[in-house]
Amino acid sequence: MRKQKELSLEIVADILGTSKRVIESWATTKLTPFINKENSKKYFKLEQLRKFPKASFLFSTDWYIEEKIKPKKQYKIIELFAGAGGLALGLEKAGFKSVLLNEIDNDACKTLKKNREEWNIKNCDIKDLDFNIYRDNVDLITGGFPCQAFSYAGKKLGFEDTRGTLFYQFARAVKETNPKVFLAENVKGLMSHNSGKTLETFKEVANEIGYELIEPEILKAIFYKVPQKRERIFLVGIRKDFSRLVHFKYPSKYPHIFTLKDALKKGELFDTDVPSSEGQIYPARKREIMSKVPQGGYWRDLPKDLQKEYMKGSYFLGGGKTGLARRLSWDEPSLTLTCAPAQKQTERCHPDETRPLTYREYARIQTFPDEWEFHGSLSSIYKQIGNAVPVNLAYAIGRSLVNLLNEIETHDIKTELSKI
Repeated sequence: MRKQKELSLEIVADILGTSKRVIESWATTKLTPFINKENSKKYFKLEQLRKFPKASFLFSTDWYIEEKIKPKKQYKIIELFAGAGGLALGLEKAGFKSVLLNEIDNDACKTLKKNREEWNIKNCDIKDLDFNIYRDNVDLITGGFPCQAFSYAGKKLGFEDTRGTLFYQFARAVKETNPKVFLAENVKGLMSHNSGKTLETFKEVANEIGYELIEPEILKAIFYKVPQKRERIFLVGIRKDFSRLVHFKYPSKYPHIFTLKDALKKGELFDTDVPSSEGQIYPARKREIMSKVPQGGYWRDLPKDLQKEYMKGSYFLGGGKTGLARRLSWDEPSLTLTCAPAQKQTERCHPDETRPLTYREYARIQTFPDEWEFHGSLSSIYKQIGNAVPVNLAYAIGRSLVNLLNEIETHDIKTELSKI
């Protein structure tokens, strides 16, 4: 691993969890930048960050210890809402063995089958699955169910009250299967969704079906060898007969932030430059306008007349709208990938060429290996990749789950020995 001796203003803002404007206001007090002669951008010396607790992982981390974690036995897993396999692939790398993957999308299922013929993939509505046949024979259930509101009517909700939602189906699978641990991942907005009531309901239902929910955390993918600013919430539940005896620790951070250049060029993340592949294109006039946006820029970097033409009525509305007419930068992590890189609200333009990212560039940013093939139309492939959990992030959380199950296994062995 190369040592990151200098960090850009943008990356420092990501690390410290604040805005570039705030960092710039510290220029004469907390952090003094210097101008990089090659690109005329503001940078900071690594040592300047030593005094910030949020940057401590750059100097000391347990990442390399956690990389050595291996399962004490073959841990079995069921994955729900499996998508194109980002989470499943990362967990497989951590040592888990899938016994069932469920996904309703036909193209995503064909993607899974194309890459892992041995996986037991059920292409159907989760409502049609009976999980009782796996009872007490699975160690972990995972799933990224869609975030849905509940009808509260002024009362606390239990398991049966959430019926009709996909969360209910996830909880039903856990209840019927009785795994030692479950993992749910979701958009970071779940933390505050419906003024926190949605998350509170999740905790109450987990408790009702026999699990203690670990305090959820929002994990930033850039801290886990992913060159992308994606943030996801992870919720870990431990069955109550083990929860008082073991400790779950979220994965430690990697001491280096990867950029778009690391994703698309040969280097530490990948052995070759990104393979060529299909990609969406811009209409002629849009391409003309986008060609005027500088690397790392967006619509406000256009001349005034083009700003008004591109933004139309929204030009006069408030808000930064920083995702519009957005061109990525080689020297920063990618913005969070969306399901449509050419749409006006979700621009993800190549840093040099005036075009949306190709689907293989998308896959690289999500840390899928180049040999992972995708099935379906181009728009379907973008959707599959855009919705996925980054593979390297899944691998990191997978190691933490293996460590947890190793603790549980040790306790089980000690219990059996005490009986003898």
